[in-house]
Amino acid sequence: MTGTLINAITVLVGGTLGTLLGHRFPQRMQETVLASLGLFTLVIAIDSALVTRNPLIVLGSLLLGALIGEALHIESRLENFGRWLRDRLVHNQEGGEGARFVEAFITASLIFCVGPLTIQGAIEDGLMGDYTKLAIKAMMDGFAALAFATTLGPGVIASIIVILGFQGGISLLAGLSSTIFSEPMITELTATGGVVLLAVGLRLLELKRIRAANLLPAIFVAPASIAIMDALGIIYYPNL
Repeated sequence: MTGTLINAITVLVGGTLGTLLGHRFPQRMQETVLASLGLFTLVIAIDSALVTRNPLIVLGSLLLGALIGEALHIESRLENFGRWLRDRLVHNQEGGEGARFVEAFITASLIFCVGPLTIQGAIEDGLMGDYTKLAIKAMMDGFAALAFATTLGPGVIASIIVILGFQGGISLLAGLSSTIFSEPMITELTATGGVVLLAVGLRLLELKRIRAANLLPAIFVAPASIAIMDALGIIYYPNL
């Protein structure tokens, strides 16, 4: 959990600084910064998605994950949780400002918890106590939180709750079950997470408002698919 705690602290610091400094930047500058973050998110997402060694696993995971996510209304639940946090943490945030808080919370939570370093770093932290990857991620997330909060406001800081629950939960699970995550599982999980991150990038660029949170189950379906194939003796990398 050490790496996750460091990650939460850097997001807190970056998000706080961004919230305090945001009003100093003109609207056009905020828009350009947000577009830059969207473009960078797309680059990271594509790089992650291309690590797959069997695209059919990623496709199947996304389709099944989307069905699960839509059935569970994950994005709606996140939005409701974001509104609940807004009502208790920030006063006088109605209308556009209130909606921006919720959007900041959801966007930051997805970006900080779906990136390529999240799963691998959390597993290594839980298995071996090596939080090097999460420390690197923490520095990146701190600067990202600064930029996001500058344009989107204090909702970015609230994403700390999701970081602690999601990323920290993976570290705890890895620590308890050291043999669960094989290399193929992590590979396809990372690739599937990259596609989910693509949805976030498109959302940041206002090209397409995809309910990215409803795709989150896909990143759990991917390693589960590998485990099932292993159990059934199915070759999931037939070209090797």
